[in-house]
Amino acid sequence: MRNRISTIFGDTPPVVKNLLIINFIFFFAYLLIGNNLNGKDLNDILGLHYIGADDFKPIQFLTYMFLHANFMHIFFNMFALWMFGKTLESFWGPKRFIIYYFVTGIGAALIQMIAIRFEVAPVLASIDSFISNPSPEAFKDFINSGYFKVISWDIQNNFNSFTTAYNNLIVSNEPEAMSRAVQFITQYKIDYLNAHQMVGASGAVFGILLAFGMLFPNTQLFIIPIPFPIKAKWLVIGYGAFELYSAWDNQPGDNVAHIAHLGGMIFGFILIKMWTKKRNHFY
Repeated sequence: MRNRISTIFGDTPPVVKNLLIINFIFFFAYLLIGNNLNGKDLNDILGLHYIGADDFKPIQFLTYMFLHANFMHIFFNMFALWMFGKTLESFWGPKRFIIYYFVTGIGAALIQMIAIRFEVAPVLASIDSFISNPSPEAFKDFINSGYFKVISWDIQNNFNSFTTAYNNLIVSNEPEAMSRAVQFITQYKIDYLNAHQMVGASGAVFGILLAFGMLFPNTQLFIIPIPFPIKAKWLVIGYGAFELYSAWDNQPGDNVAHIAHLGGMIFGFILIKMWTKKRNHFY
């Protein structure tokens, strides 16, 4: 078995090889287990939830990096890890590479948490305002506002089951209708926070891309679908600019954590500069 794995990965250095293996083990476990973990899947449990959510666990800052949403997600991340990571590990050595990998991955998660904090703050303020002073008008305004977002099956199912009872009660028993509305919005707050989840090695991979561009800036790369070779430094600058624009534009339905990608690059840049300052050269 060991010989077969060695043949598959060829000259891939040990840290990159083991990261590839672990990521694919987690991915196939996610596919095999499905929703059989008390109605949840592996990504629900080990993916990174917002710090203020009930489903958040500190260990998720580490485990989220080994989980992926679908095959294309893991394929492109692992291809980039193999393509650029093996050069960096050979250049830095296993110890420095693994430190860099986890610092950029965890750093990306921290930046994403800050971004989510700004996103959820007005929603939570609106929820708390309604709960403290409920009324039919306030409830209607909240449901019709941009702060009510059906971003998970739990929210959709709860809303569907709640709506019929509420519409009947608001005519015949307004106090009971308001009591039900407060219960619904309280549960919505829990489900809304839990719905913010991040999985994938992309933060660390973008950190690796940044490092490659800084250490080997003039290396010519052939990137599909670009029909001509491009220097690594321009590829990194282009990716960084694209992620910055995408984070600012933030189109509805875009489930990509662009801020986390930038976070991985930011932490990677800082760490490389720290190492450079200490030794004035890379090794």
